[in-house]
Amino acid sequence: MSSLTSRIAGPRVADRLGPLDPREAAWRPDLADIALADRIAVPNYVKPVPHRLSAVRAPLHIAPDAAATAASELLHGEAFAVLEIQNGWAWGYGLHDHYVGYLRADTLGPDRPVSHRIGPGDALLFADPRVKAAVVGTLPMGAEIEAFEHDERFMRLLDGRFIHRRHLLPLTGHPRADWIGLAQSFLGAPYQWGGRSRAGVDCSGLLQVAAGLTGRPLRRDSDMQFADAATPLEQPERGAIAYWPGHIGVMLDATTLLHANAHWMTVVAEPLADVIARAAAGEGPAEPRFKHL
Repeated sequence: MSSLTSRIAGPRVADRLGPLDPREAAWRPDLADIALADRIAVPNYVKPVPHRLSAVRAPLHIAPDAAATAASELLHGEAFAVLEIQNGWAWGYGLHDHYVGYLRADTLGPDRPVSHRIGPGDALLFADPRVKAAVVGTLPMGAEIEAFEHDERFMRLLDGRFIHRRHLLPLTGHPRADWIGLAQSFLGAPYQWGGRSRAGVDCSGLLQVAAGLTGRPLRRDSDMQFADAATPLEQPERGAIAYWPGHIGVMLDATTLLHANAHWMTVVAEPLADVIARAAAGEGPAEPRFKHL
């Protein structure tokens, strides 16, 4: 996803502690998160109220308008800190990455305990604890749920539906899992600006979800992810993240890049040389920079 902050309402504001990035600092001219009270002067400060996404997924818009750009997306069960609800829209930020925006208020429910995350692939929900039972819903990879013990194969959800244990991971993710392999599970998913699921995903959303499932929390946008990555590399190798301004992907090996992109409008694995050639035909830098997470 582009690193341009103009897609989030509000300019950068500098204070004695440095600039406030409106992508992650919840403030408007009339209202701000109380955590910013010592950094910015506005008429009103609000203590955020945590909620959980009750919808399967929901776009996080840059303005309280369904036609406004969706800068990100929340997945079922993810926590959202609400600062204001007005005219059917909730303004706040996701607690997993502090990304600021507007959600439809009717996609939110009260805060509640969660116990597991959905692992690789979308999970089917069943009417009763049998693989031949009626499928009564799905949840995307990365969704958070509260699941209760039922038998050796299935767990029960609070609403009475059932999910197979093989779909579930601990909330902290699976540190021994191959996050690059998880990223490959997005292959063929459509490219969608702001998306974070296999129904539609963007370049940084792909990395954020896949790495998060292995206990590697990432911030939301490509520039943030590259800035936070610890180890610069001179040459690409498996697991290296490749970064251009506004775009990011992960190397499957020294020559193959996996990325969600608007050229093919899908998630593909293709020769890095082809991506560099396309970048060279544009206005930005052709050669990416590389780091390990």
